[in-house]
Amino acid sequence: MQSVPTWAGGAIPRPFLFALAVLVSASIIWGVAPARAGRSPVDDDPPPTVGRASYYGRGFAGRRTASGAIFRPEQLTAAHRFLPLGTKVRVTNLHNGRAVLVTITDRGPFVRGRHIDLSAGAAQAIGMIGRGVASVRIEIL
Repeated sequence: MQSVPTWAGGAIPRPFLFALAVLVSASIIWGVAPARAGRSPVDDDPPPTVGRASYYGRGFAGRRTASGAIFRPEQLTAAHRFLPLGTKVRVTNLHNGRAVLVTITDRGPFVRGRHIDLSAGAAQAIGMIGRGVASVRIEIL
């Protein structure tokens, strides 16, 4: 049995090195499979979320939001805890089926059990002003 020269790192049998090289080559060739055609889970649209919405009203008018914009209650905006600022979201009131398209411009709500805070304009558009809190479906667009 021949061995690797001493200057190459020691006495490792050549058949073992050959077998190791074949194994590594095979794992590289077959282990890195080409991507399948079609949509990956990352590309899929996120499923809609069902949760509770509240709204923040005119008392916050003129204040800066987390995005840096001035809050205007009549605009169709919303606050969400973790969606990226600028995200477009369709919010549908499950009680009456009315929907509104809002832009996430702020952070919140910070009340347990609430998923999104709508501006007064968005809340009025889906008919939840009288109730204050509503069950909604949140779809990221």
